[in-house]
Amino acid sequence: MLSKLVIERVIGSQEERLKSMDTGLPRHFAGYSTHPSHALIVSGIRRCGKSTWLQQIHRKAEEPSIYLNFEDPRLAGFDLGDLNRLHELALDSGVMTFFFDEIQNIVNWEKFVRFRLDENYRVFITGSNASLLSKELGSRLTGRHINNELFPFSYNEFISFKGLEAGTFSTEKYLESGGFPEYIKTEAPEVLMNVFNDILIRDIAVRHSIKNVMALQQLAVWLVSNTGKPVTGNSLKKIFGISSSSSIMDYLAFFADAYLFFFVPKFSYSQKVQLVNPKKVYCIDNGFIETNSVSFSEDHGRLLENMVFMQLRRKTAEIYYFFEKKECDFVIFVRGKLKWLYQVCWQLDQNNTDRELNGLLEAMDFFNIQTAEIITFNQSDRFDMRGKTIVVTPFHEWSGLN
Repeated sequence: MLSKLVIERVIGSQEERLKSMDTGLPRHFAGYSTHPSHALIVSGIRRCGKSTWLQQIHRKAEEPSIYLNFEDPRLAGFDLGDLNRLHELALDSGVMTFFFDEIQNIVNWEKFVRFRLDENYRVFITGSNASLLSKELGSRLTGRHINNELFPFSYNEFISFKGLEAGTFSTEKYLESGGFPEYIKTEAPEVLMNVFNDILIRDIAVRHSIKNVMALQQLAVWLVSNTGKPVTGNSLKKIFGISSSSSIMDYLAFFADAYLFFFVPKFSYSQKVQLVNPKKVYCIDNGFIETNSVSFSEDHGRLLENMVFMQLRRKTAEIYYFFEKKECDFVIFVRGKLKWLYQVCWQLDQNNTDRELNGLLEAMDFFNIQTAEIITFNQSDRFDMRGKTIVVTPFHEWSGLN
């Protein structure tokens, strides 16, 4: 529990720091101006730009407001009672708008937010885990919130930030560096190594009271080194000699909650079948793969596939892979409706063209889809086969439309 004076001083010093900071490339979200009676919640991985976005909105706010970043060490021990003291400060200064950064550190914070919304306050929130978007949170805020996710820079944001043109040169640069703003500025691998470790320690091990931190780190390095490949709890249990499959599954859930890894299920109309089949693992950012992987072979195709996945994930979480006799990389649904089928291939040649086409055609037949797409590094083409059309598109062109 903190005194009102300490809280007031921290608010003041954070405000002064904000005034001197460059807020960088504008990030855009719908809803924050059109639904003033709802809390706007933005979640995403650590260091992807959530605080910068919050600062951008904070600077645009025309009304008096309070900004508070709860990762400030001076706020150690801050609890629900301190939020009530914060409210007293708001009443004293006539403030009706709160900006809360990394609020998930405060237990039962949603109770405070719910009361403030009832009193017509505006509340903007960021946090570094997906539980901020959970159904349970929705029930506690009784629908009075708008959810958004923020990811590291997309390809289009990357080229805008770097002042590059869309094309093969910028695609290769993005393929290798990824989209973490701080890394793009410094190009220092230590930046991504430190962020990776902070996520494992602060967002996962500490948050979930994990004692075997070494096993957690080894598992994370293995996953980042095997991006795009299918995994199961049993196979990982054998690799790492962990006796309990439930422990492995807990670790994977923690990775997903922290936005570090995503696990894509094999498509099936049966959820039970989806649960038992291997899931393909993808990483939040190619920069992590390049700096934290122990794989010593250059696999541009795997990096391109991860890059395509992340671009799709920005649009929807309903992503599957298809595999019967052959494989199709991505089956995309939006609000429960099938939208598109994608295959990813670094370069189509005489050794792989038939395999890539046949995998896509099998999925097209299964879903009764007439048109689908293969995304490549720099090739354009078109195949008309069996009454179906497959378009081949370079990543930079495809990304510009998506």
